[in-house]
Amino acid sequence: MYESGDWDVDIRMPSNVLNSLVEYTTLRVDPVERVIALADAKMLESPFCYLAGHKLVQFTPAERKNFERYVRGGGFVFVDDCNHDIDGLFAKSFEAEMARIFGPRALRKIPNNHPVYSSFFQFDGPPNTGNELNGWGDDLVHDYLKAIEINGRVRVLYSNKDYGCEWDYDFRNKRWLVVDNTRFAVNIIQYALGA
Repeated sequence: MYESGDWDVDIRMPSNVLNSLVEYTTLRVDPVERVIALADAKMLESPFCYLAGHKLVQFTPAERKNFERYVRGGGFVFVDDCNHDIDGLFAKSFEAEMARIFGPRALRKIPNNHPVYSSFFQFDGPPNTGNELNGWGDDLVHDYLKAIEINGRVRVLYSNKDYGCEWDYDFRNKRWLVVDNTRFAVNIIQYALGA
């Protein structure tokens, strides 16, 4: 949770992703989503954090300090632009925050053979989302993700693909999908936890 923007999006997504972790992996999973303020020191104890939104991202000094401390200390943040728009307000403001904290060249495209694409399930790059394919947002299919690496390891994974909306449905409805689209979430978390 951060003070600016609209962090509380895709409300069914966390339970869906937690269900996938239980279904596919042997990770010990706390089945309860924890919403923690970015400015709260408790967030530094989390092994994995998710941040998303549509609007302005403008961290307070305390949020900025915790974000940097968390990432430099080995934490992992998956950030998802719900607009899936590289020229939108969320994208521009979030990328500006990352440049302010980590430097203007810190956020870089990762190759489609990066280990995050093979950490559990096999992908040949970031899976497309229905929102991209339907032409909402910037009307582009994003064929890459961006990341900030610290000591050779991704610590901030950034997507303009709007995975949160893609995974925002009741987990019991997965049975209607030909292929479970939350499998990539499993990859992200497996990679983040070094499993």
